Amino acid sequence: MSRWVQVKHPEFVRDLFKFFCQSCEVLEDQFHMFDEDGTLQFEVFKDIVGNEMDKGLLWRMKDTAHHVFRNDPHSQLGGKFLDWAIGYIFHETIKLKEDAYQKQNYAPWFHELSEQDLQTSEKDITGQLFQILSQTEESIRREIERIRFIIAKCRQLLPYYLRRYSDNVLLARYIFSQNERVRAVFKDEYDGLIHAIYGPESERMYILASQSLRLGGWLEEAAEAVNQALEQNPSSKMVLQEKKIIDNWAGRMNN
Repeated sequence: MSRWVQVKHPEFVRDLFKFFCQSCEVLEDQFHMFDEDGTLQFEVFKDIVGNEMDKGLLWRMKDTAHHVFRNDPHSQLGGKFLDWAIGYIFHETIKLKEDAYQKQNYAPWFHELSEQDLQTSEKDITGQLFQILSQTEESIRREIERIRFIIAKCRQLLPYYLRRYSDNVLLARYIFSQNERVRAVFKDEYDGLIHAIYGPESERMYILASQSLRLGGWLEEAAEAVNQALEQNPSSKMVLQEKKIIDNWAGRMNN
């Protein structure tokens, strides 16, 4: 592991988790739309993929995964699976983007042609070509199914990989600050995520988040985090110590 990657590693781990949650949210919104009415927004896929000069969310997630997993000195099998799976999501979404373009831009045109008074030969070729375009919808359905499956496996693998980063204050701060999003992505697997990372002391996530927020000058948010830690375990010495520090800081600011 290079010195630069080693220094940035806590940020890379946080960013990987952040990009994963954000990507799941965007993709599932599109998948739900397709489930409901068969539509997709090509512009959303174009934005989330991006290009070499302006990398989108999925591209940044893929690159960050390479930094995290390919520079892992412990070389866990779960990490290798995650590296492959995240790359798979990226490449499968590229195919989905192209299919979304065809469906959004050419399907309406073919429907319009089919309603016109065409010559027999024109109707024949239009019908033959439209059959190919019609297969695009089935391709989209298969691509969505594969991406959803891989995302589900990532949700299973990530908690057990991240348990080694239970002291990562940036990761804890993200889970706390974006808790609604994290819960929406992991759903009924959320409690398992927290337990896998922090063990039976789930309050540690809030303590670490409070420390990070406090040192960053976000005292009100730090106080909110430590209050949630108190709800989790009001007798914890670590929680009470952080609470005392927060109260002292607040007292100095009010004087």
